[in-house]
Amino acid sequence: MTESRPRTRTRMPAAERRASILAAATQVFSETGYQRGKVSDIARKVGVTEPVVFQNFGSKSALYRAALDHATEGVSALLHQATDAGRPVPEVLAAFLDPAHMDHFHQPGAHGFLFADATALAHDPELGEALRQVHRHFADALAALLSRGQSAGDVRDDIDPHTAAWWLVSLLAGRSFRAAVVPDRDAVEADLTRMALRSLLPEAT
Repeated sequence: MTESRPRTRTRMPAAERRASILAAATQVFSETGYQRGKVSDIARKVGVTEPVVFQNFGSKSALYRAALDHATEGVSALLHQATDAGRPVPEVLAAFLDPAHMDHFHQPGAHGFLFADATALAHDPELGEALRQVHRHFADALAALLSRGQSAGDVRDDIDPHTAAWWLVSLLAGRSFRAAVVPDRDAVEADLTRMALRSLLPEAT
């Protein structure tokens, strides 16, 4: 009869552990926001201790900033991948900005909820500058997308892509305000989206 050996736990490679923590943090903060998000919940999802999380990211605020960067890169990649697949930029933006998609995008658990939470924290002395940088990153991604549309002839060539990108970011950031004060919000959101997209299209010849 052979003696059974105790099962040894396989140690997760450092890069994989860090990526797993980041994915779990993005999920937790997307569901609860920064203030209510707990590092203990993030650690539990990964199967590590809280000290391991802090060893990898230093602090809760640093982990939150990394989660925002991760979410921003993910959304930007999806937009550009759709364009890479041959969809015109206005069509990609129309699908992204569609009010029904935006409602889903801003629900707890989605990246839009995380971005809205970051906007509310933009004046936090510890997080403010980093969060503003995240919004600049997203605006740069939209500007690059609009530039691609201009090169393809699908977006007006007489607009500045960065200015137009910040206009779109502002349109998204204003959703919570409009939800609180605008009557018949669904119709207004649909009209605003149509106006935004129409203003980007080349004039018909």
